[in-house]
Amino acid sequence: MDLDALRFGNFSKLGEAITDWEQMTTKLATLKEDAERNLKGRADKANWSGVNATVTREFVDKTATEFADAHTQADSITKILADTRGELIGFRTQLNDAITRASQQNLSVIDTGDGTFTVVGNTRADWASDPSGKSGVTDQGTVDDFRKEIQGILTQATQSDQSAAKVLRLLVDEAKYGFADASYADRDEAAKAVAAAEKLAKMAKDPADMSLDDIAAFNRTMEKYHDDSLFAEQFATRLGAKGTLQFWTEMASSHAGARGSELKTMKDLQTNLSLTLASASFSDSDAIQDWKKDLIAERNTNFRAADSPNPVGALGSQVISSLMGKGEYDTEFLDDYREKLFKADKAAGDAGTHDLWVKGYDAVDLVFGDGNGRDPLEGLFDGLSHNPEAAEHAFESKSDLEHMLGTTGYTDRGESLGRALEAAVTGVADGDTTTKAPGHSVAQVQIMANIVEAVAQPGGGADLVSKGLGDSFGDMAASYMPEISQTLAGHGAESIFLTNSDDPDGLGKVRDVVRFISAVSADPSGRAGVILGESIYTSGLIESHLANPHLFDGSHTQVLQDIGKNAGIIEGVVAHSVADGEVQAAVDGEKTYNDALKAKGDFAKTWISVGMTFVQVPEAYGGAAMGAVVGGGVGAIAGAAVDRLLQGQELNGSRDEALYRSAGDLYDSRDSVSQQTQWAAGETIDRHRLQLPKDGTNNLLRDAVNEGWDASSEFLSGTKDRPNG
Repeated sequence: MDLDALRFGNFSKLGEAITDWEQMTTKLATLKEDAERNLKGRADKANWSGVNATVTREFVDKTATEFADAHTQADSITKILADTRGELIGFRTQLNDAITRASQQNLSVIDTGDGTFTVVGNTRADWASDPSGKSGVTDQGTVDDFRKEIQGILTQATQSDQSAAKVLRLLVDEAKYGFADASYADRDEAAKAVAAAEKLAKMAKDPADMSLDDIAAFNRTMEKYHDDSLFAEQFATRLGAKGTLQFWTEMASSHAGARGSELKTMKDLQTNLSLTLASASFSDSDAIQDWKKDLIAERNTNFRAADSPNPVGALGSQVISSLMGKGEYDTEFLDDYREKLFKADKAAGDAGTHDLWVKGYDAVDLVFGDGNGRDPLEGLFDGLSHNPEAAEHAFESKSDLEHMLGTTGYTDRGESLGRALEAAVTGVADGDTTTKAPGHSVAQVQIMANIVEAVAQPGGGADLVSKGLGDSFGDMAASYMPEISQTLAGHGAESIFLTNSDDPDGLGKVRDVVRFISAVSADPSGRAGVILGESIYTSGLIESHLANPHLFDGSHTQVLQDIGKNAGIIEGVVAHSVADGEVQAAVDGEKTYNDALKAKGDFAKTWISVGMTFVQVPEAYGGAAMGAVVGGGVGAIAGAAVDRLLQGQELNGSRDEALYRSAGDLYDSRDSVSQQTQWAAGETIDRHRLQLPKDGTNNLLRDAVNEGWDASSEFLSGTKDRPNG
């Protein structure tokens, strides 16, 4: 920065620009609030179907997000401009003060152009006759001191000006067609993020020089900034696609077999690097677009550590996928990457996937923790599980879905595939306990129907449950209790079995649904999911209808009969399937199921949100609105149902024989379902002070559950071979 530019700079124009930005930010804050509260809020509550439920709702959501991002970007720009102006004015004050003090010592400070200046002593006509004997008006030391001070001021001003320009350009480049969501309090904060990225990228280019202490420091910085879009974009692009993959290859190789604190450090590094790259993938800058393309282009490249004696390293796809365990990657990137991997995987056939990805890569271990990263589909599925939109895209093709399910018999990818399928059909990312579960779209219901059909296939479909998918299948069944209930009840039941699904009748044949529930019941975690989901849904339905009689144009009797019968059918299918298969081996089986039930129950707020999207979640389970067909705090009864299942309905003692082995045990299970529905009705009557006879209601529900229970045995006998059927 030129001396005169700072000394005589007029910052009033910049001040006017900041005022304009402040006004714009205030207006955008109002628009953002209006978009969130009115536009998106009303869209979430609307019971839309068809095109409105997909295209319009998605458009509304993205529009509301853009308003929020526009406000965030405007706010960041305003703060960076204001901070920079304040700094420059401060530097100008310092400069003028230094020049004034120099002049008091008979020194002149002169701008010589191109960022240079000089400090010279002022001459006097009589200086030669000065009695002090000095050869000038000041000494060289004073001149040098002022030159150093002024140069320091100009250097700081230049850094402030240039870094502001840099971060503003980067901020605007982040989103080519919209607005960036990066938020900064001032110029210094943004500049520090960019500088940190540059430093870490430089370190990552020489991984061999990084000690454990260096990696720990690297980790601390990345943990602080991994969600910062400018940091992530700068780190990824400065390292480059090939450099990114080589860095992780070197780290995995040099720290293979890590134990103790070293293992923890490497796990943290893998997590932070994954989260950083995931953040980077959302940037719209040209550099990141190239980085993503180059990353996918390297999928078949052989990456080896520099000191590795083995000519076979790791495929680029294996390295990429090993860094997808954490964080949400951009949908378009996941779509492009998944398309390439799916094509290669399908070409090998169901049984050939192990040889394609694992055989010959014995030295590859890219994951610090569980697994080794040799099957890149496992990492990809993890990535999909964190992005429901990309997961849905991945399994829209029935042939792709069937192939991936078929490969679970020859690979270890079942659990990761299950989590990806869960995200695809529920719209909720794996581990997300905060996001409101959306109503199921037509595309999601179709994927779920294809899954149900695959599991229901005679001659092996049920085997999928034992390939690591049972837990997730149980989650899916819980989420789809409204659609399952409507399928079992038949057409015309939609006014009783409430749902905000766009295709409540889309699960296909009753036979397939029954076989699906039966198969999932063989897995303790799957069975826990079905029972929790049914209990939550049934309890919520009872409260919804009794508290809001206008929902059904008919009597309470009819509603309760249908709800009770449905509960009896679903839980009866579960219980009879367990009894038929004798899958519960006394005490061991009892403990496995109880542990699974508790694990599901500990995730109760997610279960309530995903399994029953038409009610409000009680404060004890998160307190957030989960839907809009029925409002006003409905959901407390469902929460109580979860508590009862966890606290009082666990299997209790093996009684020297397997549970459900005898007819008495089977009927005990039936009675527990009846009791659960009766409790839900009684609590609803008390909570809403309804004028309904408790004894008559209990009797009605008991008869309805028993009817459904008996029907469940007939359903099973009509859909599959049974040992005593």
